Amino acid sequence: MNTWNQRFLGSEYVYGEQPNAFIKDYVSFLKECPKIAAYAEGEGRNAVFLASKGHTVTAYDYAQSGLVKTEQLAQKHHVSVQTRLTDLLLDELPVDNYDAAIMIFGHFPLQQQQAVIQKIIDSVKQGGRIMMELYSIYQLPYASGGPQQLDFLYDPKDVLQWCQPHKIIRFFTGEQIRYEGTLHNGLAHTIQFIIEKK
Repeated sequence: MNTWNQRFLGSEYVYGEQPNAFIKDYVSFLKECPKIAAYAEGEGRNAVFLASKGHTVTAYDYAQSGLVKTEQLAQKHHVSVQTRLTDLLLDELPVDNYDAAIMIFGHFPLQQQQAVIQKIIDSVKQGGRIMMELYSIYQLPYASGGPQQLDFLYDPKDVLQWCQPHKIIRFFTGEQIRYEGTLHNGLAHTIQFIIEKK
């Protein structure tokens, strides 16, 4: 059983039931995107929020227990979210399929970060949008959440370079306050971007 599957086994939503603040604040940028994929979606808080806004949402995660809780949270909010058990490092994703994709704090080893983000971009149709918030390499001293290994954090310069082939709508790196369940608490150093796929 993987670590994430164990983490999500309890009844508590460890990152809370409310959507990530970046997604909530910028959801209007997705209003023309009916079909959305939520990658590394954990227990479903963002997928359920987007479904409540009228989007058709598919949540992808590596932890079956997280997907079960996604479905339970969707039922609680009287919306529907499709779920897919997926290892983003190993599994193929649909290509040119979604109108938008989001990933919030999906962290992978340094050598595989670009490949995962590219797969996510590839899953979106031309003209579609991709939104992400990630912990930066400057997050370690903050101790307010995210991986405790530098190799699992993102260098803002790398992420900006990966965004360059597309239309950059928003790119931000710096301090944000996050109160998301028991595991993301306080001042953090993040990277946020919204791009439109060319």
